[in-house]
Amino acid sequence: MGMIQIGIVLLIAFLLVIPVGSYLYKVSTGEKGKFDVVFDKIDNMIYKFTGIDKSYEMTWKEYALAVIILNGIICIVGYIILRLQGLLFLNPNKIKDMEQGLSFNTAISFITNTNLQDYAGENGVSYLSQMVVMTFFMFVAAGTGFAAALAFMRGIIGKKKSFGNFFVDFTRVITRVLLPFSIILAFVLIAEGVPQTLSANLTVTTIEGKFQDLALGPVASLEAIKQLGTNGGGFFAANSAHPFENPTAITNLLEILAMMLLPSSLVYTFGLMLKNKKQGWAIFGAMAFLFVIMLPVCYFAEKAGNPALAHIGLNQAMGIMEGKEVRFGIAQSSLFVTATTAFTTGAVNTMHDSLMPLGQLVALWNMFLNVVFGGKGVGFMGMIMYAIITVFICGLMVGRTPEFLGKKIEGKEVKLVAFAILIHPILILIPTAIALKLSAGLSAISNPGAHGFTQILYQYTTAAANNGSSLAGMSVNNVYWNVTTGITMFLGRYLSMILLLAVAGSLASKQSVPESIGTFRTDNLQFVIILICIVVIIGALTFLPALVLGPVTEHLNLF
Repeated sequence: MGMIQIGIVLLIAFLLVIPVGSYLYKVSTGEKGKFDVVFDKIDNMIYKFTGIDKSYEMTWKEYALAVIILNGIICIVGYIILRLQGLLFLNPNKIKDMEQGLSFNTAISFITNTNLQDYAGENGVSYLSQMVVMTFFMFVAAGTGFAAALAFMRGIIGKKKSFGNFFVDFTRVITRVLLPFSIILAFVLIAEGVPQTLSANLTVTTIEGKFQDLALGPVASLEAIKQLGTNGGGFFAANSAHPFENPTAITNLLEILAMMLLPSSLVYTFGLMLKNKKQGWAIFGAMAFLFVIMLPVCYFAEKAGNPALAHIGLNQAMGIMEGKEVRFGIAQSSLFVTATTAFTTGAVNTMHDSLMPLGQLVALWNMFLNVVFGGKGVGFMGMIMYAIITVFICGLMVGRTPEFLGKKIEGKEVKLVAFAILIHPILILIPTAIALKLSAGLSAISNPGAHGFTQILYQYTTAAANNGSSLAGMSVNNVYWNVTTGITMFLGRYLSMILLLAVAGSLASKQSVPESIGTFRTDNLQFVIILICIVVIIGALTFLPALVLGPVTEHLNLF
C-alpha cells in the first residue's frame, strides 16, 4: 500500500511535466501567452522604474556579474534587517535583534536558495524578517537559479554569444511563474488551515486547564514559495512537520508536488528550446532513474524499523514512527525525505536525525550527486555537466573528438567541468575533516561514533548542495558553524554557477559541427545508461568512503 501511495504521487508529478514545461518554454523564449496582456504591463512598469533596457543582450560574463551584484546587494540589505529587526515594525511578538554571526549565516542561507536555519523561526525572527528576508529572498533565489539555467541553455544550444538579459529573465520568471503559482498555492493552503495573519501569537487555554502560546504569522505565503522555489526554509522550527505549515494529507501532497514541479518541468523545457524533445527526455530519464531507484531504499529501511529494539525484547517495528508525523505515515515521510534532498528543497516533514541509517544515506547520496533534478535550474546545469563528461569519455574510447549538441568538447570545457565537479566534494569533505579535528566542531555533536560523523558530514553537505535540510541533532548556532557553513553555502552556489556559465560561453562561441555517421548520439537509451553510470561512478569514487564511515557503519552496528 505504501509503494502504491508513492507511485500515485509520482504519476501525478510526471503528468504535470509536459504542460508546465510547455508554459515555461513560452516564458523562457518570450512566446506570447494568454495572460501576457496583464504580465507585459507589470513587466514594463518594472523595467521603467528600474531603468532596465530589455533589448540589451548580455555575454556570459555580464550575466554572471549581474547575478552576483543583484544577489550581493539584496543579501546585505537582508543582513541589516535581521540585525535591526527588534527596532523595526511588524514585530508584535517583540523578537530581539539577531546576533551578527547568525545574521551572516541566515542572510547568505536564504539568498543562496539554501535556507539552512540555525534559529527557530517562530521565536527567532519578526514578521518583517519573515516576509522581507525569508519570503522575498526565496523569490530572488529561485528566480536567480531559474534565470541562470535559461542563460545556460541558450549558451549550449545557441549560435550566438549573447545569453539574453538576466534582469529580464529574472523579472519574467517571477511575474509569470513564481508569483502567480505561489498565490494559487497559498490560497489552497489557507483553505486547508495554514495561517496567514499579522496578528501576534495567540495564548489559549488547553483542555488540561493550562496556557499555551500558538505561534501565528504570514505562514501560507512563505510556505508556497518555499516549496515551489525549492527553498525549504520553514516559518516554524519543525518546518513541514508543523501542523500549521503542513496540516493535512492534502497539503502534504501539494507540498511534495510543488517542490518537484518546476525542476522536473524545466528539463522538458530544455528539449523544446533545443527543438529535440528526445534529448530532453534522455536527460529527464537519467534524473528520474536516479531518483526512483533510491526511493525504495529509504522506504523499506524506515518500514523495517530498528533491530536494536529486538535486542531488549521489544518489537523492532515499534520505533518506525519516531520523528515522523502519524498523519503522513512511513510512505509519505520517505517520499518527502527523498524528494526534498533530490530536488534540493530542504523542507522536512520528518526529523532526519531519527531516520534509519540507510534513510540518512539516501538523503546524503541525493545531495552528494546534486543533479537528481536538483534545485531550480542548478540541478539541470549539473546534469549537463555530467553529460559533457560522458561524451568526452566516450569520445576518448573511440578515438573521436567528442561532441555535444553539435559543438566540439575540447580541453577548455573539460577543465572547467572538472573544476565544477571537484568544487562540490571539496566544500563538503575538507570542512568535515577540519570540524572533526577541532573542539568547536566536535562540541556540536549530540551522538558519538558513526552517527556523530554523519551529523557533521550532513551539515556541510546540505550547505554545499544549497539544500538546507538538517539532521537537527547538532548545536550549530555558534560563530564557528555559522561562519563555516555560511562560506560553504556561498561558494557552493555561485562558484559552480559561474563555472557552468563559462562552459556555456565557451560552447556558444563555437561553430556547430554537422551530424555525421560517426556522431555519438546523446538522445537515446544507450546515452542515458552511460550517463547514469558516469554519475554513479564519480559519486561513489568521491563520497563512498564518507558514507562507509557514517551511515553504513551505523547500519552495520545495529545488526
